[in-house]
Amino acid sequence: MLVIRNFEEYKSYLGKEIGVSKWHKIDQHQINKFADATLDHQWIHVDKERAEKEGPFNATIAHGYLTLSLIPYLWKQIADVQNIKMEINYGIEQFKFGQAVVVDSEVQLKAKLKSIINLRGTTKVIIEATLIIKGQPKPAYTGDVIFLYHFI
Repeated sequence: MLVIRNFEEYKSYLGKEIGVSKWHKIDQHQINKFADATLDHQWIHVDKERAEKEGPFNATIAHGYLTLSLIPYLWKQIADVQNIKMEINYGIEQFKFGQAVVVDSEVQLKAKLKSIINLRGTTKVIIEATLIIKGQPKPAYTGDVIFLYHFI
């Protein structure tokens, strides 16, 4: 895990890969809990028998937004940004889903520092995020995640 203590340390990674998270398995239990939390019970996600018979993947798949919601959890495995008063998930841009994540797949986040700027004491960082699916040639998604940091 990368430790970042201030703006200058962060800036030294501009244009570079920061790291990758550990593998995380997305199982049916997690998919069902996400469906309950978001009220999105579409059969392709929660009906195992129907998905096996009628679905294009012969299995249920994770919600796209479930995979996006893993970003903060997986990001914390890549970088420990220290000496901050606050960290804000500010936005996401240019996200494209490349491939469905089939139930029981393992995924990992790859992060690259695309941009960093000091806005009058607030550090705005754009991370190029790619969600890799173990054993698959195409990622689940790619896009930019924007964080704001208030270093002490």
